[in-house]
Amino acid sequence: MPELEDKTYLEIQDLSAKGDRLAEEGNFSSALENYWKAFDLVPEPKTDWDTTTWILTAIGDSNFLGNDFQAGVDNLSNAMHCPDAIGNPFIHLRLGQCQLEIGNLDRATDELTRAYALEGEAFFSKEAPKYIEFLKTRIDTIPPKKKPWWKR
Repeated sequence: MPELEDKTYLEIQDLSAKGDRLAEEGNFSSALENYWKAFDLVPEPKTDWDTTTWILTAIGDSNFLGNDFQAGVDNLSNAMHCPDAIGNPFIHLRLGQCQLEIGNLDRATDELTRAYALEGEAFFSKEAPKYIEFLKTRIDTIPPKKKPWWKR
């Protein structure tokens, strides 16, 4: 995989760090401005760079947290065309959450199932309970909460 020039990489890191700080403060529009500036610095074809994967993931995460779920679907779906995105449980989780929020239940099931298969139910513990509860209604491989047979 090619490497970015040091100067470009440092600029991208700086803009992304600013975006992260702004997102943590809940200022998603300003965070997105920084992430998009970082994205613009990535050379073409953008889908060849792992840097694009994490920038688009940060953008999609900010979209989700800022309740712009359609933009989250668009950006996280684009991230899936970049290196190491498929199989990344966080990307699958956020994409599934955005899909659910816009009513794409089958796509939401697919993405949330991938996150669950990769990381298990505990991965959902910091998210709103509705996402794992939704998934429990769609797949039957999540065991019910009951005592294990050896503790009965």
